[in-house]
Amino acid sequence: MKRILLITILLTVIAYLAVAFTLLSHQPTGRICQDIKVVVEDSASNCFITSAEVKRLLKRNQMYPIGKLTDSIKCKNIEQALKRNTFIETAECFKTSAGNLCIYINQRLPILRVMPHNGTSYYIDDKGLSMPGGGHAVHLPVATGHINRTMAEETLYKLALLIRNDKFWDKQVEQINVTSEGEIELVPRVGDHILFLGKPVQIEQKLERIRTFYTEGLNRIGWNKYSRINVEFDNQIICKRK
Repeated sequence: MKRILLITILLTVIAYLAVAFTLLSHQPTGRICQDIKVVVEDSASNCFITSAEVKRLLKRNQMYPIGKLTDSIKCKNIEQALKRNTFIETAECFKTSAGNLCIYINQRLPILRVMPHNGTSYYIDDKGLSMPGGGHAVHLPVATGHINRTMAEETLYKLALLIRNDKFWDKQVEQINVTSEGEIELVPRVGDHILFLGKPVQIEQKLERIRTFYTEGLNRIGWNKYSRINVEFDNQIICKRK
């Protein structure tokens, strides 16, 4: 008897959920889209695309939904059109139960701003790809000097990732400079000195050597004693006094 009662209750719950899902997912035909909501993630730290610009993109592509029948709005087409924008990583579009439209945008994530000595500035994103210099991103190291696109997307991308993934260096490194000889210099936020890494090889080991020197040396003798700290050579730290 208890088993029959349990099965009856279970079947009733399943039937209720099926009916509720059908009612919620059903949208009456002939409904007009009255509103569009656009959410741009990470807009506090990155300002490459705004909700207003998303709406302008839709109008330019004749996909602006307000005033159109909801049945005629193709969310997949809207997503594909938005993802063609160089600043947009992902776009998700869906219709609400009221027949309006919601769009969620994820911007591309820059990790380095590149300002070469003989060209226009641009960004390198977290995938190692360059993106236009428009827009604004906060708290990014700036790479300057003799930089071409290949070096930026390979060598400097790897260095920027190391910096970004290390809390100490993420707070400390303000600028990366590339000399005419292809050597790397770092300008720290704290301390009036230059960190000279030399050629971009064994970068992790060089940064670890500097970290140790910071901890065991500069913390005791002062951060403004030297003008240049050189870790170009293995197992050596060469410091130049001011």
